[in-house]
Amino acid sequence: MAAAPVAAGSGAGRGRRSAATVAAWGGWGGRPRPGNILLQLRQGQLTGRGLVRAVQFTETFLTERDKQSKWSGIPQLLLKLHTTSHLHSDFVECQNILKEISPLLSMEAMAFVTEERKLTQETTYPNTYIFDLFGGVDTEGVTKRLAEKNDFVIFLFTLMTSKKTFLQTATLIEDILGVKKEMIRLDEVPNLSSLVSNFDQQQLANFCRILAVTISEMDTGNDDKHTLLAKNAQQKKSLSLGPSAAEINQAALLSIPGFVERLCKLATRKVSESTGTASFLQELEEWYTWLDNALVLDALMRVANEESEHNQASIVFPPPGASEENGLPHTSARTQLPQSMKIMHEIMYKLEVLYVLCVLLMGRQRNQVHRMIAEFKLIPGLNNLFDKLIWRKHSASALVLHGHNQNCDCSPDITLKIQFLRLLQSFSDHHENKYLLLNNQELNELSAISLKANIPEVEAVLNTDRSLVCDGKRGLLTRLLQVMKKEPAESSFRFWQARAVESFLRGTTSYADQMFLLKRGLLEHILYCIVDSECKSRDVLQSYFDLLGELMKFNVDAFKRFNKYINTDAKFQVFLKQINSSLVDSNMLVRCVTLSLDRFENQVDMKVAEVLSECRLLAYISQVPTQMSFLFRLINIIHVQTLTQENVSCLNTSLVILMLARRKERLPLYLRLLQRMEHSKKYPGFLLNNFHNLLRFWQQHYLHKDKDSTCLENSSCISFSYWKETVSILLNPDRQSPSALVSYIEEPYMDIDRDFTEE
Repeated sequence: MAAAPVAAGSGAGRGRRSAATVAAWGGWGGRPRPGNILLQLRQGQLTGRGLVRAVQFTETFLTERDKQSKWSGIPQLLLKLHTTSHLHSDFVECQNILKEISPLLSMEAMAFVTEERKLTQETTYPNTYIFDLFGGVDTEGVTKRLAEKNDFVIFLFTLMTSKKTFLQTATLIEDILGVKKEMIRLDEVPNLSSLVSNFDQQQLANFCRILAVTISEMDTGNDDKHTLLAKNAQQKKSLSLGPSAAEINQAALLSIPGFVERLCKLATRKVSESTGTASFLQELEEWYTWLDNALVLDALMRVANEESEHNQASIVFPPPGASEENGLPHTSARTQLPQSMKIMHEIMYKLEVLYVLCVLLMGRQRNQVHRMIAEFKLIPGLNNLFDKLIWRKHSASALVLHGHNQNCDCSPDITLKIQFLRLLQSFSDHHENKYLLLNNQELNELSAISLKANIPEVEAVLNTDRSLVCDGKRGLLTRLLQVMKKEPAESSFRFWQARAVESFLRGTTSYADQMFLLKRGLLEHILYCIVDSECKSRDVLQSYFDLLGELMKFNVDAFKRFNKYINTDAKFQVFLKQINSSLVDSNMLVRCVTLSLDRFENQVDMKVAEVLSECRLLAYISQVPTQMSFLFRLINIIHVQTLTQENVSCLNTSLVILMLARRKERLPLYLRLLQRMEHSKKYPGFLLNNFHNLLRFWQQHYLHKDKDSTCLENSSCISFSYWKETVSILLNPDRQSPSALVSYIEEPYMDIDRDFTEE
């Protein structure tokens, strides 16, 4: 990330020609060419040897070369800056030098992002390149040293009260927090509530860049990839230490009056239309490739707003070297700010705001945040922006930034969509407010579905405040389904879209919710992607299998639709191939079908009997060899040391199979078959020992986590007490028990007391 100009670390002698310079003069015959100098500098910076910064040249030499190379005097200014940058130097002089350098750099940025996109002077090498090449940037070293001074970081927040220093201060704080080992606490910032409350909307949006760091748990990485052993150990440690800095910071923000309301307004305010999608995408790529952060962008917008107040249609720049109080450069040419720049600016803002709201939704104060987000109509507001800003004509699918591949999610346009989908996922997940994603007509449709099926209406639907739901012809969920079905086969958005829709179905199974989605062709779309397009992405397949499982669970109509679509043996074999290619990805579907089969077999209904006799999938799952094959592989692909939030579902699916076998008094049969399968693989004991260890971990993990146990109960419709009883029976140490694992592990191969931490 770009930073304010800072002097590089000390180099060879001050005010005299260094050995490297002497060698360079001799090697180049006394008069080196500019290109050779730049090449030597770049090689020196890469290797750490030879020429690396301006201080290694004399001022006379730099001045002479500048006349030919048009370096704008930047190397000489850096030499002066280095000379005056020490503990007892005159910092006023340092400030004056920085004032000379600043417009040379920012003027170039201004020229680039306006419509002409021409450098302010004809030169082979841009000023920013020369500045960096001659040692003007030492960002990492400086920020690390500043990050060590916690009182200094806290002091920086007080500088944000002034509009003139706000942007530069915000960027500096963001850079520092990016390398700081310990997170700052916002409750230590003097008058935080007053500071934030006095921000205008533009400042608040920019402040969210800082908040995104302060409210996120440090070094979390990808949660799915962290082992549950490590996460459990961290949770125990956290309990003894109290709330984390991120949790404290979230609470501090939520205590600020009107904070969430202002974020909702920022996230939902409308923006000007783009002049054209193609031109906007082209400009978006060029700007984002050049800009590392929003500093220049915000500076441009500030100028545009000031000019607008004076009824001026363009930005005026005086000659190079001149600058205003706010540090913004000027040039004699009049250059109009593109309309699409304003749209990009709004996109960047919404990215940060949606991220902050998403983190708050997943925090300890989730219910409080949910209530406020609903009250301030975030969901209806996003629904109104959906077509015009959030999801415009598949623009993101075609955009590939310079230097990135087609799977990269770096573009603001792409990232906005992903952040929007993540917000929907967090908002809908196991919460009654999910029905705000519908409009009044769609809520009425849910009621009609329940009435027709002669089942009670969902209580959450009846309790939904109709004044807070989406307006217009379609709700946000329906809009999402429409773009989901149009998404190209190779699009990475499929994963996030499926996750967002699946979150709407999570929790206690609702027939009305399922039918609402089935009537809109969701099941057929999923099957097309899995079977006909033969999707290869593991992430997308997993999200589609999970969604399909939630959509079909206990729903006879869904199984009828499945059988109608998968109407040939060839199609069914392709479907099975996708399931069997990775059980980590498909096991949730296997679990849902297994649970559905068990329920259907215990119902006396002609419609159910018809489905049981015709559905290929139910017939396949009903076979004991099929269940044993799944069970064996599910246990074999996981171990205590490798359990994560992503693959622990394999353990729970294996338990579901055995719980249902226990209901039918067939548990000893299944354990005996597992023992035979072990012996057929020539590894007696290896599977059942592993399963024993997994179940011991299961007890430690789930018996102390209310949320996880509730999720297991709601999703399976099996009481958690039955889960616990089954695990206890399997772990019974009595070798005479026909339902205990140890009864099927021969003594020479017994290895059930291994410490979980052993490799």
